[in-house]
Formats: sequence, structure tokens, C-alpha cells
Amino acid sequence: MRAVAVQEFGGPEGMAVVALPAPVAARSQVLVDVEAIGVGGVDAVIRRGDLAAYGFREGHVLGGEVAGVVAAVGDGVDPAWIGRRVWAPTGTGGGYAERAVASADEVVPLPGRLSAVDAVALGSAGVVAHFGLAHARFAAGESVLVRGAAGSLGIMTVQLAARSGAGVVAVTTSSAARGERLRALGATHVLNRAGEGSPAGFDVIIDVVAGPDVPSFFDVLNPNGRLVVVGAVGGQPPADFGARVMVLFQKSLSFSTFSANTVPNDDKRAVRTAQFAEAARGDLTAVVHEVLPLAQAASAHRRMEAGEVFGRVVLTP
Repeated sequence: MRAVAVQEFGGPEGMAVVALPAPVAARSQVLVDVEAIGVGGVDAVIRRGDLAAYGFREGHVLGGEVAGVVAAVGDGVDPAWIGRRVWAPTGTGGGYAERAVASADEVVPLPGRLSAVDAVALGSAGVVAHFGLAHARFAAGESVLVRGAAGSLGIMTVQLAARSGAGVVAVTTSSAARGERLRALGATHVLNRAGEGSPAGFDVIIDVVAGPDVPSFFDVLNPNGRLVVVGAVGGQPPADFGARVMVLFQKSLSFSTFSANTVPNDDKRAVRTAQFAEAARGDLTAVVHEVLPLAQAASAHRRMEAGEVFGRVVLTP
């Protein structure tokens, strides 16, 4: 089978199409004939080698989510899954391939009116957006800033915050054109990447970017404000970023990170099932920037790094 592996850490040119044996569904797993592959920010972080200390090695096949048809099941899995269209998480890799395996207790059936392409634009991002807002203790009427709102995770956070009754949904983005597209999805205020142009402070900041500018965003939090980092496409914050929180001690600010790995599988499946149904009805919007063949995975990463992507790039085998 064809797959895309990181042959050398660094730029997108280090990725290559390789031939690998097709995976086999082990106990409690399903094997999926892949129709669509989501390209995520974490894929780029792994590709650069930023997570090598966590065990990632050259030769790693990228990709954390796919959609397609179940081709086989492992021991202990109901054979009724075979032939069903599903969204499936592949963990920290294995998705950039023609076939992929996933834990049976994490796959989610797809509604008939939802395409595989739209499923991978929503599957991971929707859950992180939903539980990220919950982790921030967001309540209706509060003001929210989504930092780095033009990717699939930011777009989902904007939509969910807006329909949950946020008083303000502000976004940081790189251009007026992107800002207008985000307004159409529920944003009320558009700021530049530095967060400048804010009419007031914010109760909650959902940060997809992280990186060196994290400390400056504490300054635009209201008293008792909460900043939650849900992604780190901009890299790690400075080692002393917490010093800014201490300077603002009297505002009682909170900082936290959020990973969907801390959410029970049953809870994630329930949210994904609901969101897929909403997208099939047109109540949630899956924003797909472009669909590219698997062999152009490096081009997809170049587009992401150039800041060209609005929504999600999707690969197809």
C-alpha cells in the first residue's frame, strides 16, 4: 500500500510516498479503506521533529484521522462494522495511507449525507472545540477570543461559541478577507494576529497558536479570565511566560492546556455523533480549503506553513 512517511525531519521536502505492507486489524481494532485524510497542525509539528523527544522517529507515517469504509475487523469486534462508512482516529500517526487501523471503540458511523471529506474536517476539530470551551468554563454571555481562528479547530470554536450564546466572539487572523469569512461563521470582532483592535477584554481565550506571544494575551483577559491552549502550531511559549500571570496577580487569571486525550472515549463519540448529524443537516459548517491527492501531502504542508489555508486541507488516496 502507498503511504506518506517523514523520511527526514524538517521541511515538507522531507516527506515522501513509500510502499508499506497494509496494516492488519488487531484485537479490538477495525481496518479502514481510506477515502479521506485530515491534515492537521500536529502533523506539521511532528514532521518538523519538534516532538522527537516523545519517541517520534524518521520513517513515521503522519495522520491522525481518516474516513472511509471498514474493510475488516479484529478479534472481539462485531463483524457488522464491515462495510460501514466511518470516521476513525489513528492516534499520532498512520493516517496518510491507503489503509489504516483504529480502535473500534473510537470509530463513529457517518450519516449518509455527510461526505468523508467533510467528516475529517470536523472529526478532531469539533471535539477539541467543544471540550476546550468546556475546559475554559465558558458560559453564555461571556466574551471569547479565538486565537488562530482560520484553521479547522479555530473555525469550529467560533461556530460553537457563537451558537452557545457568547456575548462577543472575537478572532485573530491574518487578513480582512479571512475575517469576513469568519464573521459569516459567527465572529463578531476581527483582530490582527497580535490581538490588537480589541474593543474590551475577554473572559475566555481559546489559543490554537501558543508560541512566543502567549504572555501578551494575558493582558487582554478580564478579571477571572481563562486562557486555554488547545494547539501549538506556533511552537512552545517562552519558558518564563508564567511571570506575566504573576505580574497580573490581582486579576486572578487562569492558564491551562487542553488535550482531547483526557476525555473518555464514550463522551467523544457522543459529541462527534451529534456534530456529524448537525453537519449533515447543515447546522454546522465543515470548511475544506482544498482536496489533494495523497502524493501531494508535502504541498499541503507547504500551504499550511505559508498561511494559505482557511479550514482544513484533505488528502485522498
